[in-house]
Amino acid sequence: MEPKRIREGYLVKKGNVFNTWKPMWVVLLEDGIEFYKKKSDNSPKGMIPLKGSVVTSPCQDFNKKMFVFKITSTKQQDQYFQAAYLEERDAWVRDVKKAIKCIEGGQKFSRKSTRRSIRLPETVDLGALYLSMKDTEKGVKELNIEKDKKIFNHCFTGSCVVDWLVSNNSVRNRQEGLMIASSLLSEGYLHPAGDLSKNAADGIAENPFLDNPDAFYYFPDSGFFCEENSSDDDVILKEEFRGLIIKQGCLLKQGHRRKNWKVRKFILREDPAYLHYYDPAGGEDPLGAVHLRGCVVTSVESSPEGKKSDEENLFEIITADEVHYFLQAATPKERTEWIKAIQVASRTGK
Repeated sequence: MEPKRIREGYLVKKGNVFNTWKPMWVVLLEDGIEFYKKKSDNSPKGMIPLKGSVVTSPCQDFNKKMFVFKITSTKQQDQYFQAAYLEERDAWVRDVKKAIKCIEGGQKFSRKSTRRSIRLPETVDLGALYLSMKDTEKGVKELNIEKDKKIFNHCFTGSCVVDWLVSNNSVRNRQEGLMIASSLLSEGYLHPAGDLSKNAADGIAENPFLDNPDAFYYFPDSGFFCEENSSDDDVILKEEFRGLIIKQGCLLKQGHRRKNWKVRKFILREDPAYLHYYDPAGGEDPLGAVHLRGCVVTSVESSPEGKKSDEENLFEIITADEVHYFLQAATPKERTEWIKAIQVASRTGK
C-alpha cells in the first residue's frame, strides 16, 4: 500500500552539493518527504525519511531569505526549504511536525484530532494571532506614516500592536503584550521598519520589540515600502505596489519567447490591480508585471506549442493591451481560486 500524500506543492530547495536554490515539486508522505525536479516526473530526485528528523522554523541561517524552514535528518544532514509566503511555510511546518510525531508514536496521520483541544492560558498560538492581526476589518490597521522626510507605507507603530493585543483581550497587560509582540517579531510574523525598530530587533535595545509610537513595523509580504519624498516618476513606479495582496503562491509560467515553462512566485494585488511575478529562488524585484485592469482570464485546455500530455490546469490572462499570458496551476481547485481572485482584482482595480 502506497504511503498517503499529506501535502504537495512547489517549494524552493537548497542543493546539497552546490549552494544553489531551485524550485522543486515537494511531496510530504506519511513516512518521508520526496522532491521532484518537475511535478510530472515519475521518480524523485531525493527523499528525506521523517523518523527521527527535527524541524526548525523559523530558520535564520540565511539572513536574506524569508520563510525558510530546516529539516535535520537522523544522519545529521540539514535540508533547507523556502516557501513563497509566511502562511504557506507555517502550513508545511505544521504538517511535517505532525507527521514526525505520528510516525514516532505509531499513529496514522489525521487532520482531525480525537482529543478535545484544551487551550492553556499560557499557551499562545502565534499563527492564529497573526491571522487575526491581519484581518482587514478587525485587525491592526495598516497606515501610511510620514517621518524624517520619508513615507512608510503599509505599516503601523509598536504602540498600535500592543494596543490591539490589549483591547483584543489577547494579553492581560502591556508588559505581556510586549512579550507576545517580541515573539511575533522573532518568529517572522512582524518585521521592523525604520532605524529605531531595526536597532531594537538587532539587540541594541533591552527588548527586541518597542511599545513606542515612533517604532514602525509591518506584516511580511504586505506591500510595505519606504520612500523619500520624491519625484513624480518614482511615485508612478511605486503605484503598482500600493495595493493590498489578496493572493500569492507559485505557478508555472510559459515564456513569451522560448515558450518553455518555469516556476514563478506570483503576487496578486488589488486597487491598483497587478499580478507581479518573481524568481522564487530569490530577488526582491519582480521579473515582470501584468496590469489586470480590463483583462480577461479563462481556463484553457492547451497552450500554443504545448505538449498537451504535460500540461493540466492551464489558464490564460489576456490584458487590455492584448498580451497573452499562459499559466499552469498545480490542481483544478488552485486554478479556479486564481481565476476568481484575478477576476475580482480586475473589476475593483484601477
